[in-house]
Amino acid sequence: MKALIIGNGGREHALAWKIEQSSLVDKVFVAPGNGGTALEEKIENINISVNDIDKLVSFAKEEKVDLTIIGPEVPLSKGIVDTFIENKLKVFGPKKLAAQLESSKDFAKSFMYRHQIPTAKYKTFTNIKDAHEYINKEGAPIVIKADGLAAGKGVIVAMNVKEAMVAVESMLEDNLFGDAGARVVIEEFLTGEEVSFIVICDGNSILPLASSQDHKRLLDSDLGPNTGGMGAYSPAPIVTKELHKKIITEIIEPTTEGMKKDGIEFTGFLYAGLMIDKENNIKTLEFNCRMGDPETQPILFRLKSDLFEILLAASNKNIKNYEANWDDGSSITIVCASENYPNQPKINDEIFNHNKNNNNSYIFHAGTKLKNNKIYTAGGRVLGVTAKGDSLKNAKDRAYDLVKDIKFKGMQYRTDIGKKALENDQ
Repeated sequence: MKALIIGNGGREHALAWKIEQSSLVDKVFVAPGNGGTALEEKIENINISVNDIDKLVSFAKEEKVDLTIIGPEVPLSKGIVDTFIENKLKVFGPKKLAAQLESSKDFAKSFMYRHQIPTAKYKTFTNIKDAHEYINKEGAPIVIKADGLAAGKGVIVAMNVKEAMVAVESMLEDNLFGDAGARVVIEEFLTGEEVSFIVICDGNSILPLASSQDHKRLLDSDLGPNTGGMGAYSPAPIVTKELHKKIITEIIEPTTEGMKKDGIEFTGFLYAGLMIDKENNIKTLEFNCRMGDPETQPILFRLKSDLFEILLAASNKNIKNYEANWDDGSSITIVCASENYPNQPKINDEIFNHNKNNNNSYIFHAGTKLKNNKIYTAGGRVLGVTAKGDSLKNAKDRAYDLVKDIKFKGMQYRTDIGKKALENDQ
């Protein structure tokens, strides 16, 4: 069988790497892919943009692709799944209406309120004066979010009122995030520990994946600007069996049932970004309608089951009898980012990586390109250095040893991925 992965990030490299291992799969295409997927023997990059839906449909038809998996959020928001289905092509991902859970923060918040899914108090604004009045009334810290898609960077946690005012002005007046910030959602600030919880949905049933924790801030100790993610590990120690069950019953099931009640079928990856407080109360920070990046890398590095078989079953609305099996240990991904990320990342710097991939470690590529048999930076987040071990500490030590053997100009990475979990475990 043939699989097509849409996207060019670390998530898509990990998806292609895992799907290529399936005994059902003869060929994996990635559109457009990156330098890492270009180096994989059994994976072929296809030079088609993720947003060129018509060309992607034509390619899938010509190659008789058996299943297409959508990686990033933008083509989902543009209705790529609807178009593939209209052309009688098998595809895994949510339709445009369902993808609004991610593409519009206002849609997601009103959905959660309507279906009594726990989340932070909020209000949506298009007018600066009204937003400023609300901020003055609520005080700080407070969270300002661009309503639309902003590549994981449209959230500003303002620690004082002035910072919140500036954030609103930058979105509504200065067009910081373009159309994505034409509306802003202002939320109460929540405290606790963040968890990423991802499930596979087939429209009727769900299959939970391993839990994980992401690190959004650029710098150690959760300082600096928000990014798309600077590292992640799996499983998240905070997610006990009891909490796992609570997340399913309080967040995931009400979400999938709520979509059904609204007349919207949800098929695809459903990602819930959650905040867990000290009493194990759960509130939903956000929904994504695809796998997270970098969470995908450590999650899939632990997965023992055949991912392609599961996703094919989900696309046929038949995952009820499937379960996912996992390595007992832990895995971790350290993101190596380019100079000046997340603002205006520098690109076209040669990458020197002397590590060899094996069963315990893998370098997943994100913002890279292959040129004249050399790998160069081509985006903000460049590599996802991934390792596993029988404990989180072993995985962490192994991953950071690998990072030492990677060099490119201006390379930046956090040195404390997983540190908080290890401290809490002691």
